[in-house]
Amino acid sequence: MSYHFLLDIALILLSTKLLGILIKRFQMPQVVGALLAGLILGPAGLKVLQETDFLKSLAELGVVVIMFTAGMETDIHELRKTGKVGFLVALIGVIAPLLMGFGLTYFFYRGEANAFMKSFFVGVVLTATSVSITVETLQEIGKLQTKVGTTILAAALIDDILGLIALTIITSLAGADVNIFIVLGKIILFFLFVVVVGFGVSYVMTWYSKKVQHVNLHRFPIAAFVVCLIMAYVAEEFFGVADIIGAFSAGMVIGSTPKAKYISSKFGPLSYLLLTPIFFASIGTIIVLPEMTSTLILFSILLIFVAVTSKLVGCGLGAKLNGFTMKESIQVGFGMVCRGEVTLIVANRGIDPKLNLLNENLFGPIVIMIVFAALFTPIILKLIFKSEDDSLIVNNDLVNSYEKLGKLDYVEEKLLDKQITIK
Repeated sequence: MSYHFLLDIALILLSTKLLGILIKRFQMPQVVGALLAGLILGPAGLKVLQETDFLKSLAELGVVVIMFTAGMETDIHELRKTGKVGFLVALIGVIAPLLMGFGLTYFFYRGEANAFMKSFFVGVVLTATSVSITVETLQEIGKLQTKVGTTILAAALIDDILGLIALTIITSLAGADVNIFIVLGKIILFFLFVVVVGFGVSYVMTWYSKKVQHVNLHRFPIAAFVVCLIMAYVAEEFFGVADIIGAFSAGMVIGSTPKAKYISSKFGPLSYLLLTPIFFASIGTIIVLPEMTSTLILFSILLIFVAVTSKLVGCGLGAKLNGFTMKESIQVGFGMVCRGEVTLIVANRGIDPKLNLLNENLFGPIVIMIVFAALFTPIILKLIFKSEDDSLIVNNDLVNSYEKLGKLDYVEEKLLDKQITIK
């Protein structure tokens, strides 16, 4: 058995923290430092870190916890209000990059074999939004629970569903053994499953906290984590829905229970100290930049431009049509620009020889676009939200925040113990 993974984790934690401190001095979100650490140490940089099955699994657990925490902090009533808005934002935000990505790729590669399908697939790749990076940034600057924040979150989740449908259509047309009606049926069944589990878990945890005397509070975070992992697994394996959507749904379920704040405070240190740095750094370990010709460089630049403007215009227009101000619409648009692990997963699907939808000439520019969008989005979000209210000072030191949460948690635990004793 090799213990090299211990050194990998140590390097990731040290580099993400040091770069996070450096990035913070430039008034940028610390998540940018974690992304840069992965790029610098990964195959595209110093080649110190390589993707391994262990790091890949740990990173997947990291994004699951990020989305679970975001779900717990999401106001369900506010999410319902923004649901219709989020759908329109997501719908236009999928159509715009799909068409613009198709047009750009077809213009460059129209002479190649299967050019129409390849161009359409690149458009599908551009539809995906990396909700995890956006969520982490909005949490860090304290804007996740605002109207714009919940709209971005709702739209990003719906975007994943629409992107899944688009991917199913293109793979079906390319000859993969996929039935779109079965996929749609599974998606509907998944949300019915979430509703049933939500009522069941909420009832059991509420009953347990009220009726059982001398409750050990640590049972609640453990039970909540079990629910999160099971729902993430079931979403991916049985319904074909991304595990992060299952984790987010579990977070909303747990967020409606009496011990939601206590449970949330316990997940903060776990996420910040280990899982979140590994997840963001791992993005850099799977990025390998190809040799670039002048045509590929030009195509990459234009692809980045299309990736940013298509989401900005599409999602911003969706928000504007729903009564958002111009500034809010721009914030929503930029909030949906980020691409990441979902985009890579979709792109890797196209490399499958059975589909023949993507080759190295197209994959390289997509990787460059992902890197740019992943670094660009946290920075631009910080800037556009900062300009919203210069008098509002947001504490971005997550360590202090978690320390405060720990103290509040300690007081709450003692008060609860006292109440139980009085009973």
